[in-house]
Amino acid sequence: MPHPSLSAVADLAARQLPDTLAQLDRYLAIPAISCDESHFADVRRLAAAIRDDLEALGLDGARVLELEGALPCVAAEWMRAGEDAPTVLIYGHLDLQPVERENWNTDPHVPTTIGDRLYARGSADDMGGWVSHMGAIRAWLEEGGELPCNVRLIIEGEEEIGSPNLERFMDAYPEAFEADVMVLTDCENPSPDVPGLTVSLRGLVEIELTCEALSADVHSGLWGGMVPDVSIALVRLISRLTDEDGRMKVGRVEVPEAWRAEAWRVPLDEPTIREGAHIVDGVAPLPHRDIPPAEWMWRQPSITVVATTLPTLANKKNALRRKASAILSIRLAPNQSAESMFAAVEQALTTEPPAGVKVSLAMAGWAGEGWLYEPKGPAFDAVDRAYEATWGERPVQVGVGGSIPFVALFGRRFGDLPLILNGVMDPRTTAHGPNESLHLGIFAKAVAANVHLLAELAALGKHGVKG
Repeated sequence: MPHPSLSAVADLAARQLPDTLAQLDRYLAIPAISCDESHFADVRRLAAAIRDDLEALGLDGARVLELEGALPCVAAEWMRAGEDAPTVLIYGHLDLQPVERENWNTDPHVPTTIGDRLYARGSADDMGGWVSHMGAIRAWLEEGGELPCNVRLIIEGEEEIGSPNLERFMDAYPEAFEADVMVLTDCENPSPDVPGLTVSLRGLVEIELTCEALSADVHSGLWGGMVPDVSIALVRLISRLTDEDGRMKVGRVEVPEAWRAEAWRVPLDEPTIREGAHIVDGVAPLPHRDIPPAEWMWRQPSITVVATTLPTLANKKNALRRKASAILSIRLAPNQSAESMFAAVEQALTTEPPAGVKVSLAMAGWAGEGWLYEPKGPAFDAVDRAYEATWGERPVQVGVGGSIPFVALFGRRFGDLPLILNGVMDPRTTAHGPNESLHLGIFAKAVAANVHLLAELAALGKHGVKG
């Protein structure tokens, strides 16, 4: 069979979009929620369905990878392009975040199209991401019976719980991860019209802050005015960490001016932020203060109070409490360490505490490293060409304000390879929240871009992709 032309493959992929979306719908109907033991069987059911579909697609060695105490991964490959062709690993995840059904406008596990968006849990995070690659692979195989390069797929079942066993899978099944270039599909585009290439992630550290003044709660009427109120002290201490806008001021970092100038290209205007973050009428986004919103969200630390022991309406009493605590979730700049941030916060909060209360801090919960990457070399030139051919422009280099453990892991294990982070999310996706959705125009362009990307990477050859 003659080699298929790129245009013929792209045309077929576009005609097959309804079938690709129907396959996506079937996956989205399975509630593969990895944090809920009652849904572990659904995760395994979905993994088995994906394995069967990859085999039917024409990939080799489609299998479910298992490890004791872990939810599975799915693996498959097509390695018939020859030794001189590059091997491209495509990573995605099949597991889902849980849902709060009362906040959804549609059934989260019944894919529903409204206008130009497909609503379902996992539609964009991350089922739509890696299924867009299946659409591209199907078109290549059906048009000419072959792929332009070697391809491996790894679809993980535990990403939404922090990928706790992914490195164990890398150790147990190293051959499944062997590649010359990796495409990791779990990221966002600045808008439906502007593609994104993710080059940074913020890290995360959680710190428990505790204020103590009394050995027991006491009557506020009898002792108020002469006894420290630990609740007030707690609030005052937290305010030390923020500026007048409420942004983290401890641990801010210097950002290259060239990057800052480029960051103004990212379309994060007030309407986009307002809609994407569900800001209520009468409240405005924080002022940018002549710093790009992208920098505030991707390259500077931020703080969120995620839990406190402060009295609630349900357990109020007229008492001065003996102690009060809060869990501070601090997003770290991409190249910041949890240890350095903890030291900076400790210095700020234990110096001359309000009312002389005893202050203590401790690491609490999960800490994750950030990731900062410079996308240079032939593989990224290939990305630019693939996106220019399908989106009409090269991707904007973007960051992710959140923390994605698998990316840091891939960076640590495979940092000598080109790591291409793309995806199908956009500011309206509401990943992890209610009414998660996939923009259908983005999905169509992602399929097309993936068709072109395989051809562009193949043209570089095995040794050319690394530069």
